[in-house]
Amino acid sequence: MSEQAAWPLDDRGAAYGDGLFETILVRGGRPLLWDEHLARLARGCHVLGIPMPAEHDLAAPLAEAGPGLEVLKLTLTRGSGGRGYRPPAAPEPRLRWQLADFAPAESRWQTGVRVRHCRLRLASQPLLAGIKHLNRLENVLARAEWNDDAIAEGLLRDDAGRLVEATAMNLFWQRAGRLETPHLARCGVAGTLREALISRLDIHEVEAGDEALTNAEAVWLGNSVQGVWPVVCLDDAAGVERRRWSLGVTHRTFQAEAHALLGYPCP
Repeated sequence: MSEQAAWPLDDRGAAYGDGLFETILVRGGRPLLWDEHLARLARGCHVLGIPMPAEHDLAAPLAEAGPGLEVLKLTLTRGSGGRGYRPPAAPEPRLRWQLADFAPAESRWQTGVRVRHCRLRLASQPLLAGIKHLNRLENVLARAEWNDDAIAEGLLRDDAGRLVEATAMNLFWQRAGRLETPHLARCGVAGTLREALISRLDIHEVEAGDEALTNAEAVWLGNSVQGVWPVVCLDDAAGVERRRWSLGVTHRTFQAEAHALLGYPCP
């Protein structure tokens, strides 16, 4: 694993979560969905008022990439300075990176996964919706709700009961023959794989509650690092099974579209 020096104690990212991060799949030194990652980082910089680094600075760690599969984590903060929550008038951003070998959970591609609803509800904050900022306590608390390795992910809803995402992946389903994914206008992270698939497939962004999954013919979770996991079983927050799906052509067709973007095979 390659990485840069530790953060200074006065860094605003470490103190307040005042920053952004991107987690990028790298194959043989080539970053996958690079344009989508740069676009999301740029949106986040615009929202937070942090100067966007030059692309050559963001890509510099790739010079240390090996021939295999790796994950590059880029973390950008506002840097140091300011007084309390008040940010500095002229921020000097700090960029750190970490590059590590990676192996995806291939068994989950093949057999599908069991997921559960989380009790935690995501707060609504439209200003931050979509960007990958450093404030991830909601995700941490949601992931702490279970320790059973048989449960691969937890589904998150907002305070009105609308489906949003999983703790670390985006959510997709097919209902009445139509591909859908939650609309992320109030909260949630707009994943780069999600963005790439929306631009290529007829995927509708919708506001929906649990009934969407109850009536779905197929459900998937996906992100730009792990690829796409078909969902075969859904539990409620108490661990009671609510719905089960059999893997079929529909699951594999969507999975193949996503995996083609990442260089992953489709079972």
